[in-house]
Amino acid sequence: MAKSTRQYVFEGMELLPEGLVSFVEKRLESSITGHWQVVVLERYRGLRPNSDGEINWDQQALLRVMDIFWNEAFRDVLGRTERSFVSELMEVRNKVAHNEKFSYDDAERALDTIRRLLMSVSASKAAEKIEGMRDEVLRIKFRELVRNEERKKTHKFDISVETVAGLKPWREIVTPHDDVATGEFQQAEFAADLAKVYNGSAPKEYRDPQEFLARTYLTDGLRTLLQRAAKRLSGSGGDPVVELQTNFGGGKTHSMLALYHMVGADNAKDLPGVDQLLEGEGLTVPKDVKRAVLVGTSRGPQDVIVTDDGLEIRTTWGEMAWQLGGKAGYDLVADCDKNGVAPGSNLLETLFTTYSPCLILIDEWVAYLRQIYKTEGLPSGTFDANLSFVQSLTEAVKACPQALLMASLPASQIEVGGDGGKEALDRLKQTFSRVESSWQPATLEESYEIVRRRLFKEVTSDMAPHKDNTLKQFGKLYRENTDTFPAGCDTEEYKRKMEKAFPIHPELFDQLYETWGAIEKFQRTRGILRLMAQVIHQLWMDNDKSVMIMPASVPMRWTGSMPSGPVTVLII
Repeated sequence: MAKSTRQYVFEGMELLPEGLVSFVEKRLESSITGHWQVVVLERYRGLRPNSDGEINWDQQALLRVMDIFWNEAFRDVLGRTERSFVSELMEVRNKVAHNEKFSYDDAERALDTIRRLLMSVSASKAAEKIEGMRDEVLRIKFRELVRNEERKKTHKFDISVETVAGLKPWREIVTPHDDVATGEFQQAEFAADLAKVYNGSAPKEYRDPQEFLARTYLTDGLRTLLQRAAKRLSGSGGDPVVELQTNFGGGKTHSMLALYHMVGADNAKDLPGVDQLLEGEGLTVPKDVKRAVLVGTSRGPQDVIVTDDGLEIRTTWGEMAWQLGGKAGYDLVADCDKNGVAPGSNLLETLFTTYSPCLILIDEWVAYLRQIYKTEGLPSGTFDANLSFVQSLTEAVKACPQALLMASLPASQIEVGGDGGKEALDRLKQTFSRVESSWQPATLEESYEIVRRRLFKEVTSDMAPHKDNTLKQFGKLYRENTDTFPAGCDTEEYKRKMEKAFPIHPELFDQLYETWGAIEKFQRTRGILRLMAQVIHQLWMDNDKSVMIMPASVPMRWTGSMPSGPVTVLII
């Protein structure tokens, strides 16, 4: 018998203790003087201990305790966004307890909130289970929507742009990628996850170097980044440390993935776009580059990694050394790892020299460090020890001509989270400011191509003249009606923008980037990908005959076109 949406939410809520208990207990222990269990039982009257005097944690107890003790125990390491997750899940728990029904959207929202809360405390294993449940709900919802659409015989309003004689509809000129056309994409697949690529669990379009780079538009900033990395790893110059800092959804992780795949390829020049990038500068990527990938949301500071050969790895520096050199690499920092003491720059320099050329990628670092803030007794070492490691790491990388460190730092307060996150970010920026290289994020026009390449296949040579004719006729329309259309539409520059964005009209892009992009929680390129994938799928299913996808093409009548998240109304 198929599960109900309520059952999916119930099972998701049941996974909260798996991801939260260790984090909650450690925060309470660090923040409350004396016997924290006694204080918790006094403040939360409905909570009962077991026969050993320990607290019986269930989903309700965890959420209520986080709410009651937020200011004392959790505000330093989590932000307002995470507090809203706790409040929302308390309401979800009440709905489940009272057997209330959940729509597909309600269930997807609840599971996504559970996942986000778990990821904020680096409970990645539990979060992955939740993600699987959420994806299954989305698949069921999609199948139901398709069945409903097939049953409907109601009149559809025709809001398409009239196809002028001689002009082909966009759908005959360019084809969406298969996952977009069929609607089989998952929202999470538009969020690059470095840890999943490293462990082999990411979707193929992110995991496979050929697939990833075929769908990646190499912006000027990304091209420069990859060229400098090739120089550095070859020992012929280049910057030793690169700090990536942009707003929410600004392409930090995507840039790291491009570098990860370039240096990991058997022959980097076989990768789409990379061949021209390297040959144009006379560059090569050395063979057998050692790679260390550290993602702050994939492992919590309370987690100990146990390897197949029995090693117990506790710290970031222990994990880095093990990834670079296996057991022999770990042995160099073993004492520091066991004692939670940061290794000095001389020791790290020995590690990097031994395993050069080497690349260290660190993502979501603030998310990891904020959990250690004002917390003692964690396997990860203290907050200060971890920041001492940052200092030693940057100095050691700088001293090794074939070592490269790239780290992402958030620019949005949403990603920082709490006083601990702010302190971690300030200290990281202070350290990186001495050695880091600047990085140029994508421009607005480059973003057109980023989105287009991810959503659509390339226009074939036999269809290219039809694309050119469409753009030519739009240009003629704008030149002959300058009083009707906005200023600038009749210029060659605007025609170039239309060419980059085709088959999506640049006005739709501009509204999404400039209007929606100003919303703090909207993830810019990632959010636009999610929305436009839904829109394009629906237009494809509806056999849309427009010559381009215009702002008025967004199918407002179909609620499935709206992405989940903080923005649910599209205003253009």
